[in-house]
Amino acid sequence: MGHEQVYQRFDIHQRIQHIGMFTSFMILTITGLPIKFEQSKLSQGVVSLFGGFDTMFYVHLLGGALMIVVSIYHLIYLVLVPLGGKKKSWAIMPNWKDFRDLAHNLSYFLGFRKNPARFDRYSYKEKFDYWAVFWGMLIMGGSGLMMWYPQFFTLFLPRWVIDSSRYAHTDEAILAISAIFIWHFYNVHFNNRSFPMSKVWYVGNLTREEMEEDHPVELERIERERDVLDKGQSKE
Repeated sequence: MGHEQVYQRFDIHQRIQHIGMFTSFMILTITGLPIKFEQSKLSQGVVSLFGGFDTMFYVHLLGGALMIVVSIYHLIYLVLVPLGGKKKSWAIMPNWKDFRDLAHNLSYFLGFRKNPARFDRYSYKEKFDYWAVFWGMLIMGGSGLMMWYPQFFTLFLPRWVIDSSRYAHTDEAILAISAIFIWHFYNVHFNNRSFPMSKVWYVGNLTREEMEEDHPVELERIERERDVLDKGQSKE
């Protein structure tokens, strides 16, 4: 019986970054919501599980530090990948095809088209997830550091900016939590094809069937390039 053909989706660095990001996100969610909704009985129960507010707050700071470290790791990775000889990919950058795919899918959902849009390496949904993290890190990371070290930031920022950071931090947190648990979890894990979980985040590979379903344009390009390479080698 032959082995199932697989295609690499994420290398080991990308998987570590993703694991670090969602681990820190879960820590921040569990410890952050009780801070925002401190009057809730559920929040008070979570605080008691940590043995008190101070302990929970320190865990929250630890989660924030981990998220910042993972973000820096990712930025360094983006710079070092092409320096290491690996071809740099710009596939994650938004382009006009994403808007065409969105319009195509809307027509499909409304019954005006028979087939959904065909995606390349990243769909518009995946690009939205990725760039939303950049936007969120600027707000969450920046406002979190302002609240963590107010004495430092008041040296060059007015007090009202520091005071506003709490509202920016908590409101962005609610937006991020809603997006992850409603949008991201359904698209990646809870849809009828992946439920109960997509395994790509830890195995790093997609099967041919998954590629045909989710990234047919990329699959066609890979096979086209493979055919060209095979023909070149056969001539040699």
